Amino acid sequence: MATRPHRFLLLPVLLLLLSVSSASANGDVVTAGSGKVSMALYYESLCPFSAHFVVNSLARLFKDGLLDAADLTLVPYGNAKVDAHGAITCQHGPDECLLNNVEACAIEAWPDLNVHFGFINCVEDLVMNRKCEEWESCFQKQGLDPKPVMECYNSEHGHKLSLKYGKQTDALVPPHKYVPWVVVDGQPLYEDYENFEAYVCKAYKGHPPKICQGLGRDYPIVQQVVEAGNGVTYNSGDFELDEGVDDKIKIKMVQGDDN
Repeated sequence: MATRPHRFLLLPVLLLLLSVSSASANGDVVTAGSGKVSMALYYESLCPFSAHFVVNSLARLFKDGLLDAADLTLVPYGNAKVDAHGAITCQHGPDECLLNNVEACAIEAWPDLNVHFGFINCVEDLVMNRKCEEWESCFQKQGLDPKPVMECYNSEHGHKLSLKYGKQTDALVPPHKYVPWVVVDGQPLYEDYENFEAYVCKAYKGHPPKICQGLGRDYPIVQQVVEAGNGVTYNSGDFELDEGVDDKIKIKMVQGDDN
């Protein structure tokens, strides 16, 4: 009969649709569009190293033209934990949970990266200067209406956003070991996260931004992360180093190949 071949022709189409549907259902995957390189920062709001990275390093994205090549996603959760009842405990206490919520709400309220990063950068700058209690001043400084963020974080919706970011963080493969945790093109940068620009340039397939010209194709890779005694806490925002005779910290850098 004439209809039988058509049924067989529909099979590949149905399989393709099922594949696309399955990929779309996995909302925890951070992907990039428009040929840009995906880049995600997993962090927590009161971690001094996270704040320093946001303010002094990540902000360069908006100045050196690398945003033409990178699609940045911010994930404010870090080393927080969720109990069996859905309550979140943050590493640096309730104030960090509050600011994680605030920054999650800002990301949703202002989807434009330039806008929500400007606000988060302002908050993290206050964190660096031990003035985190003044975070609400960032609305005025950035010329933003506080209403959507205040309504969000004061409601159950803000908590749900943090749970979503927690699920996304916990789904990382390999799992994050500390914060800030930077992933470029699906690969974690480990301790070499400060060199994120070189990794973005390496992965980008389009016409490279000017900043990439000075970085070249070779860049350092952390091969052996650390050897240490009891004086180092890796999963903490309060990084302490007690150097003694038996305590060693070693980072071995090797040149990446062009493949």
